[in-house]
Amino acid sequence: MAEAVANVARRINATVEEGKDTLDLSNCKLISFPEGVFKVLRNVSQNIRLITLADNEMKAVSSKFFSTFTQLRELDLQGNVLTKLPDSVEEMQHLISINLANNNFSSFPVKLTEIATLERIDLEGNSITEIPVEKLSAMPALKWLNMKSNPLATDTQCALKSPLKFDVLSTMES
Repeated sequence: MAEAVANVARRINATVEEGKDTLDLSNCKLISFPEGVFKVLRNVSQNIRLITLADNEMKAVSSKFFSTFTQLRELDLQGNVLTKLPDSVEEMQHLISINLANNNFSSFPVKLTEIATLERIDLEGNSITEIPVEKLSAMPALKWLNMKSNPLATDTQCALKSPLKFDVLSTMES
């Protein structure tokens, strides 16, 4: 455990000291975003554009995370055990890409549809049966949605077959 903590600390310090615009905390056995990180990054949080928290054991992401890293362009949360996102995710007014593949979502995180800048949503490998096709269609920037390996309901699959202004990847039965 101490080694994992030291690893996280090293990566965070590198971000701060080198003035990086990325923070990679993938494969750190994290069950949540470390509270101490907010303090360490408080002077540089506005500069961070990409955060990778892939392949951890995170069950939730706090509202504080989204209200702190408001300048994020890309967020990678794939390979965790997330079931939902806090409503504050809609504060991410610069987010272009979010990767939520291989988590435990059973419903589509609808608040994502309120992020006007969002171009790419990856929800492959979850347990989602329904997606808000109308709300997604109303998103001004959305270009790509990955819903592969989700048990999409028949009516959702039908809705996805109609012409949409964004690309949808899904595992469809023909």
